[in-house]
Amino acid sequence: MKNINLLMIILISIFFIGKCWAEEVNLYSARKEHLIKPLIDIFEKDTGIKVNLVTAKSSQLHQRILREGNNSPADVLLTTDAGNLWKASNENFFQPINSSALNNRIKSKYRDKDNLWFGLSLRARIIVYSLDRVSKEELKGYKFLSNPIFKNRILIRSSGNIYNQSLIAHMIAKYGEENTEIWAKGLVNNFARDPAGGDRDQIKAIAAGIGDIAVVNSYYIINMLNSDNKDMFNSLGIYFPEDEEMGTHFNISGAGLLINAPNPNNGKRLIEFLASDKGQKIYSNINYEYPVVENIEIPNELKNLGTYKEDSTNIYEYGQLSFKAIKLADRAGWK
Repeated sequence: MKNINLLMIILISIFFIGKCWAEEVNLYSARKEHLIKPLIDIFEKDTGIKVNLVTAKSSQLHQRILREGNNSPADVLLTTDAGNLWKASNENFFQPINSSALNNRIKSKYRDKDNLWFGLSLRARIIVYSLDRVSKEELKGYKFLSNPIFKNRILIRSSGNIYNQSLIAHMIAKYGEENTEIWAKGLVNNFARDPAGGDRDQIKAIAAGIGDIAVVNSYYIINMLNSDNKDMFNSLGIYFPEDEEMGTHFNISGAGLLINAPNPNNGKRLIEFLASDKGQKIYSNINYEYPVVENIEIPNELKNLGTYKEDSTNIYEYGQLSFKAIKLADRAGWK
């Protein structure tokens, strides 16, 4: 009898341990590990669901999922830029997520029209400029950067970068393809140098006197202000572009549930957590990105960047128009 009871205890223990091990979710993330790990740690603590994290560049994860096909272990793909999310959905990576929590918390402009992916954080593509060589009154939105008064003064990274492809796509949606191509050609004529490096390099180039105006993502500015580079901002200004037609260009990081996800319920729970108040506050306070959910308090670092008028264009259009944006940049000579 004792042996039977002991056997029952062992079997029950194995059952519950097995159940515990089964509570997991496999996350493929294009966000750097130190940016996403604080979110993962709290999700694991709150839910008891283990997150198996794979990090790589967006393009590498895209190719990995293609190679793995139906046998992919990935439950959730987390990546940057609406263009990357649209590309993944166009390859039929995602399944629709039926979630009232996500639908109620995230505006339609920040998610796929069929709920295949959801934006989870926002970053603005804004202007840093030399206070000594540029008057803020000269700055009148992205459109005006093609004005000849900025000849040899503009710094921006390559058009091969998806952040710039989405900006071009946004402008096509707002102004039309023909007008945007005229703008892009004027912008290229105003380059201080051939595009080189990342957003931080553009800011450093202003401080070095190579150019006067740079187009960069907002969170890079805060990261530099929190580093040994902060003193250079004594001579730099920050401007959120706006004209009579177009407000500030915002893009997203976001996530979708893979079509062959082995743990779809846990994947959905992870995405819902990232959109929760707790998740949104972590995005804002650690990654210095703007929340996609309204009424989330942002840190002083974001407040100090300034106020803005966000444009109304649906972020879904960035992906839809990305191919046109790439071709347009080529025609304009934007390397």
